[in-house]
Amino acid sequence: MKKMQEQVGTGRRKTAVASVRLRPGKGTILVNGKKFEEYFPLPLQRQSILAPLQKVSDKERYDLLIRVKGGGIEGQMIAARLGVARALVQEDQGNRQDLKSVGFLTRDPRKRERKKYGLAGARKRFQFSKR
Repeated sequence: MKKMQEQVGTGRRKTAVASVRLRPGKGTILVNGKKFEEYFPLPLQRQSILAPLQKVSDKERYDLLIRVKGGGIEGQMIAARLGVARALVQEDQGNRQDLKSVGFLTRDPRKRERKKYGLAGARKRFQFSKR
């Protein structure tokens, strides 16, 4: 029995982590066991995640199995997009230049700054009273 060829891409953003499995199929997309439209209700979110696929090929060629956890919906969306782009590069190295030029392979390094002692937050101070 021949095993189906599948690519795995991991994307991260802030505290969100997405694992994307890309396999040949009919265009079915599942996110954490739910339908794509159910998990990401806004069309803009769905467009953003599928943008790397539309850049290099038609989305009907692949089935996507996305597992996301942590962060908020926006962070998960960007993490999933990076995961899709990385899986596409793994599938065909020729896609790398197209995706890199648009910025789909760039990991956003910004994270939440930690709270410091003696302060109310990362940079916010407690109210100062002169007298």
